[in-house]
Amino acid sequence: MTQGGTPRRTVLGAAVLAAGTGITTLAAGNASASASASGSGHGDGGYRDLPVPLVIGHRGSSGYRPEHTLGSYQLALDLGADVVEQDLVPTKDGHLVCRHENEIGGTTDVADHPEFAGRRTTKTVDGVSVTGWFTEDFTLAELRTLRAKERIPAIRQRNTLYDGRWPVPTFEEVLRWADREGKRRGKRVWLHVETKHPTYFRGLGLGLEEPLAALLRRYGRAGRDAAVFLQSFEPSSIQRLSRLVSAPRVVLLSAANTRPWDFEVAKDPRTVADLVKPEGLKWIAGFAQGIGPTLDLIVPRTPDGKLGAPTTLVPDAHAHGLVLHPYTARNENTFLPAEYRKGTDPNAYGDAFGAFKRYFELGIDAIFTDNPDTGLLAAEAFRPGRGVNR
Repeated sequence: MTQGGTPRRTVLGAAVLAAGTGITTLAAGNASASASASGSGHGDGGYRDLPVPLVIGHRGSSGYRPEHTLGSYQLALDLGADVVEQDLVPTKDGHLVCRHENEIGGTTDVADHPEFAGRRTTKTVDGVSVTGWFTEDFTLAELRTLRAKERIPAIRQRNTLYDGRWPVPTFEEVLRWADREGKRRGKRVWLHVETKHPTYFRGLGLGLEEPLAALLRRYGRAGRDAAVFLQSFEPSSIQRLSRLVSAPRVVLLSAANTRPWDFEVAKDPRTVADLVKPEGLKWIAGFAQGIGPTLDLIVPRTPDGKLGAPTTLVPDAHAHGLVLHPYTARNENTFLPAEYRKGTDPNAYGDAFGAFKRYFELGIDAIFTDNPDTGLLAAEAFRPGRGVNR
């Protein structure tokens, strides 16, 4: 169901006044990569009927509330986000919970719990040494005794007001919340769900894809037109999910000189730079409907931090039927390209609307943002029938 236009602006106004190789190629199968990437609707309620450009609430509304909490997700909807993102990691007893990383020292009050002091340890996750507390060492019951807190308090001091307000949600709780909100609002609530470190967790006997698929089937989100995008930085996780469910899928792409961790393990020599070439995009289109590149793959930054000349990634991806959901747009100066910063305070807001406009002008289909209200106001001008002063 299309979710743009006047109702969206009304919700926004009310919210503002009231208040985030070794990997085998698969046949296209149930993928709709051959469809046009223009975003025009087919009337079937699928992802191509969503407004373009789409506004995805990054970890909810993490510019305003501690990330991956029901409070952050709720505010993202209230601010007008078209889609709300979840990152999934497992507990020791196999439950899927919403955290950006399995290390939770920075996003919960676990350090304040003396009963868990002995759980602090150092692990190697995707080749990186990390010290802290990890979800895979906690049962769900233990994890539920913790409370979420702001991840970057030095930048988002106001968000610390909400420290301790919410527990770590399970993905099943989020699915129930989305169903309730959908019934209340009279339209489906779209989710954007990432499997985090899937190769690492599979090595621990805690594979993510099978329990995720089971939950999606249980809550009616497994079909081709399900109100959910599935995403991962590891293409093999998306391939595995494509064999389990038909929901639309997105391959996330980091910096050009990096390699997905499953490629590292499989000794696949390709880098992200290879995957964004036409041959790599054709390969991705065999099992996914979109890509989620870092914004720098679309418009690289110059040595002085400004935006340089755009690459051909947008038209190249569209030529292979792939939609683009790049990440991440934020309001603070510290995250903005240099020409859009205002003043000298790195934590102050810069010209975020100017930056959004620059990205939308390139024809991207969506954007992840910590500030869904800002993203929505910027996107409205680019949606069909609204007109743009370019």
